[in-house]
Amino acid sequence: MRIITANLNGIRSAANKGFFAWLQTTQADVVCLQELKAQAADMTAEMLAPAGYYGYFHYAEKKGYSGVGIYTKAKPDAVIVGTGIADVDSEGRYIEASFGNLSVISLYLPSGSSGEERQTFKFSVMARLQPHLDALANSGREVVICGDWNIAHQEIDLKNYKGNRKNSGFLPEERAWLSDLFSRVGWVDVYRQLHPDTTDDCYTWWSNRGAAYEKNVGWRIDYQIATPNMQKKAFQSTIYKQERFSDHAPLIIDYQ
Repeated sequence: MRIITANLNGIRSAANKGFFAWLQTTQADVVCLQELKAQAADMTAEMLAPAGYYGYFHYAEKKGYSGVGIYTKAKPDAVIVGTGIADVDSEGRYIEASFGNLSVISLYLPSGSSGEERQTFKFSVMARLQPHLDALANSGREVVICGDWNIAHQEIDLKNYKGNRKNSGFLPEERAWLSDLFSRVGWVDVYRQLHPDTTDDCYTWWSNRGAAYEKNVGWRIDYQIATPNMQKKAFQSTIYKQERFSDHAPLIIDYQ
């Protein structure tokens, strides 16, 4: 089973850059999208359901903002749109598709980089999402949560860790929250299990400033986080960089 997660930084922009032509070459079973920056009326037929896939979406209320989606080859048994937390759901940040005992989730955590107000909101979302993540981990289901978590967990997950200790995305509180998910709760960072020591090749996001991509001054903030039994089925991962559809690179993981 091949699962891809990709922050598109605008589905219309990604489409113009060849994302859907590439998608048809991937043999992906499930594709999780973040940052659609579109509403239903903006979506073309190809965006709604690429050839061979069903499509499901959680749009933000604000136009041109946020939004997540899932493409699946097999029709899900059920689709859950939103978390039930009103101000989080208004930003279109969560969608879950169930297949038998497996759930695959597309999640887009807020960024706090635009200022103190958004960082406060980010912390609030993290705190209020925690019980849901705990419940999922203890549900007895196999779960993969894909998405842009907007947090680099360890120093090896970003190029300039020394200069970013006080910046959103690498704050001690954010990193501790992820550590708690991995230790106390039991979620597993699938990429890190497959590549425990990888540094420069692990990045999935690069700023559009200062030639960051060309210099590979990146961050690893896109994850597939799984329940332990599901993680054990993972045997191969790729960060696709041959083409650029966004300021993020798709993360591809194969599961037995």
